[in-house]
Order: sequence, then C-alpha cells, then structure tokens
Amino acid sequence: MGRVIGIDLGTTYSCVSYLEGGKPVVIPNLEGLPTTPSVVSFTGAGERLVGTLALRQAVTNPTSTFFAVKRLIGQKFISAQVQEALPRLPYGLREAANGDVALVLGDQTLSPPEISAMVLGYLKTCAESFFGEPVTQAVITVPAHFNDAQRQATKDAATICGLDVLRVINEPTAAGLAYGLDARKNGLIAVYDLGGGTFDITILEASDGVFNVLATNGDSYLGGEDFDHRILEWLVTDFRAETGIDLSKDKLALQRLKEAAERAKRELSFTAETEINLPFIVSDQNRSSHIRKTLSRPVFEAMTADLVERTVPHIEKALAEARLTPDRIDHVILVGGQTRMPLVKGQVARFFGRAPEEKIDPDQTVAMGAAIQSGILDGQVRDLVLLLDVTPFALGIETESDGYEMIIEKNMTIPTRKVKAFTTVEHNQRRVRLHVLQGEGFLASMNKSLAVFELVGIEPAPAGVPQIDVTFEINADGLVQVSAKDKETGLSQKIEVRPSSGLSTAEVEALKRKQSGPGAAARTANG
Repeated sequence: MGRVIGIDLGTTYSCVSYLEGGKPVVIPNLEGLPTTPSVVSFTGAGERLVGTLALRQAVTNPTSTFFAVKRLIGQKFISAQVQEALPRLPYGLREAANGDVALVLGDQTLSPPEISAMVLGYLKTCAESFFGEPVTQAVITVPAHFNDAQRQATKDAATICGLDVLRVINEPTAAGLAYGLDARKNGLIAVYDLGGGTFDITILEASDGVFNVLATNGDSYLGGEDFDHRILEWLVTDFRAETGIDLSKDKLALQRLKEAAERAKRELSFTAETEINLPFIVSDQNRSSHIRKTLSRPVFEAMTADLVERTVPHIEKALAEARLTPDRIDHVILVGGQTRMPLVKGQVARFFGRAPEEKIDPDQTVAMGAAIQSGILDGQVRDLVLLLDVTPFALGIETESDGYEMIIEKNMTIPTRKVKAFTTVEHNQRRVRLHVLQGEGFLASMNKSLAVFELVGIEPAPAGVPQIDVTFEINADGLVQVSAKDKETGLSQKIEVRPSSGLSTAEVEALKRKQSGPGAAARTANG
C-alpha cells in the first residue's frame, strides 16, 4: 500500500492530512496554507482555478465561481434545500435530466460531484507535490447525517479525480479519533460539529482504544453559510431602507456583501465590534453609494441566536438515543469553523454543564482523524483497536397500502446485515417489487426513496405461501446493498443501492477520463 491521505472535503474549506510516525500531520497546499477554499472558478478564457485564486474570482466573476457545492451534492433540484439556495447563489442552478441539481456554466452544466472532484483533485496534487510521488488512495469524511445519495455522490467525486476511497468516515467520528489519539482519554465524548454548511452531533464512548459511536443526529443544511447570510440580509435591508436600492438583484454587489459578511463574522469571534466598509457598492453616471456600518457582537448574536438554538433538539435526540443525560458526558469537543463563535461555545457549555475542550483545531481535526483511520486500515495505528460507527438513518421496504417495514434501525452499528422474511399479497404472484426506503416515518410515503428492484420468477402459489428473504447490508462506508431470495426456487436478486439520483457508473468513468485528460490541470497561486 502506498501513501494514503485523509481528506476533509468541507463546505467552505477543505484539508488534507497523512500519518507520520503514528501521528497525523496536515499537508499544506501549494501556497503553504493548511486549508484550501472549496471553490472552483472558470475564467472567460476557459481556465479553471481552484482554491484561493478561485475565491478571488468570486467578486469579479460571480456567475462562474462555484462555492458551497457540498450543500448541493446528492440533492434533487426540487428539494427544499436547493430551492432555498437558489436566490442566495450568484451562479445558476437548473434541473438535470434525472432530477438532480446541476450547476450552470455558460451553455453547459456541471454536476456537484464534478465540481467537488476538482477540489479533491487539487488536494491530491498538493499531497503528490508534498511527497514527490503519486497518491491514489484516500479516506474521505462526510457529515454524519449525510444520506446514501450524498455519500455515494462524494465517493463519485473522489473516483472522478482518480482517488480510490478506502473508507468513508463520518466527520465527527473522525474528530473523535483525532481527539482520542491525542488526549489518550477514556469516557463518553460529545462531538459538536458546526461547519460551513452542515451540523452534526455525535456521542461516542472511548475505552482503551475502542471507539464506539452510540448515536448521531444533525442537520445537513445548517452551518456557517447561514450565519453569513443573516449579516448579508441585514446589510441589504438597511441599504434598501436608506437608498431605495435593492442590492439583492445585483449579483456583483451580493458577492461583495457575502465576502464582507463572512469577514465580519470571523472578526466578531475575537472582537466586540467590527466595521463593514464597502465603497461604491452601487455606482453609475448619476451617483455612487457606499456602505459603512458598525456591527457589534451582541447585534450579530441576536440575529443568529435561532440558528444556534436549532442545534439543541438534535443534541437532545442524540443523547436520548444513546440513553444518556448531559451530565454523563466526560468530554465535549468542538469541530468546524463556526464553533469559534462565542455564542456557540456558550450554548454548548450551558447545555452540557461544562466548558468544551479547546485543545484541538476545529478546522484541521477532521482531516487528521481521516488520516488516523487510514493508519488503522493499514496497521500503522495499533493502539486504536476498533472503530464502531453507526448508520444515521433507518432503512426498510414499502409494504402494501403505503406501509413501511423497518429492517435496519437508526444508530445501528455498521457494518451490519439483517434478514427479514416477506411473502406475496396476491394469488399466483410471479414477481415482487421491492421499494427500498430510508427514514423513520411509519408510512412509506413519509420516507426517502433509495431504489426499486424486482424479484422475478416466483413459483405460482396462493398469496402468503411463498417465502422471500430480504437482506439488508450496510458496509463500513455507510453504503447500502439489498438482496431478495425466493426460498422455494432459490432465485435471487441483488442491488447495490445506488440512488435513483446521482451519476451512473458510465458517467463517473467519462468524467474521470475528462478530468485526467489534456488541459485538465487547474491553475493555483503558484502556477
């Protein structure tokens, strides 16, 4: 096995790490920085930029600069999340032929996995430059509350850029690994992960090298982007009241506002107030208008308090599912850049009755945990005996009259396998349609459809006589495989639950050839 890297593909920033002497080490990008903006931009000349240079294009080239794509990966265009994002984003979105969301670039479209592959490919290049040799294997992290479609789309992105994914690991679990290896502490750990686009809470138990995830919960559409947007909305509303001009219709102005909002948010984590100064936000031959406002921490906290409060029910659910109370938790760790906000730290401290631990870097620890997982896989890390993660959603199949039979329960340790017997509902029924669903709703229509397949060739018999075993298997990456077998005939059918959305295997391979072909390289700040 060659070099294996650990990658945290973040909504706003990404990070890559490797294991050296049993310790995780962050690999700097080509500019010497530990993290890379998860941004891809295309210039008018057709040049592709990734990272910091792409981020610099955001104001001057907003319609061809793609950011926060992680929030779109594995999503349908008609989903509430995508529809909410539409007016916020300067670049265009449209519905793909299979119903997925597609990103508009001039007269063509790109899929979210394709853009994510460009970010991953840049991180791969950074690692290869660092080592001076090719890198083809990786452990990649995803939010714990990512569903099957989002996980598969992330793996597709890695495949497109030429990476073989040895394992997909949940971000808070990776952070727990990194913390556990460094602190050498046993006990119950709560990992509160509020990043740029997603929120997860994971409760795990560390005991002499065994990391057992007890429960996980979260919101795959809550993060720092929402905090930025609150400042942006405040600026737009105030400017409209003062001038009568609606900046929300001006993509260039919106991008300047977004950058200013993110900068102000970061500064307010360390200062009591900050000034937002945007000269010539609107300018024409008749007049020029400017924005110059002071934003205080209390005002910012008031405008975002509900976002922080939205995390609390998820913590409560995770603790309830783990059969624990807040006072039982021994260690609380914060992950994700948004946890630097004093209001977030205070909310977490009040909930658990203890201050969160400050030793780990919230931006780098997930990638470091991924590197540790690579060491577990190849035997470099021997003092971490076992990692037991869980599935974040229940799984089952549709039964007659919109019924739902749950087969895999939420928070079941993975990998796992479970078999359940079913039968026919009509006399002489020769085929059975199996509709695989994800969720905890008591009706089939309340859950998310994952896949549909049929078992054909059942021997004619009265309804209720045939015995059909349906087997659900979830691998260590959290990906699902379902099979059905007729006991009488021995006929079986199996499907790797590749969501009805997403790229096909042929499309992934075509994009892989495209990205590795001539002219595929992206420019960075170093050339």
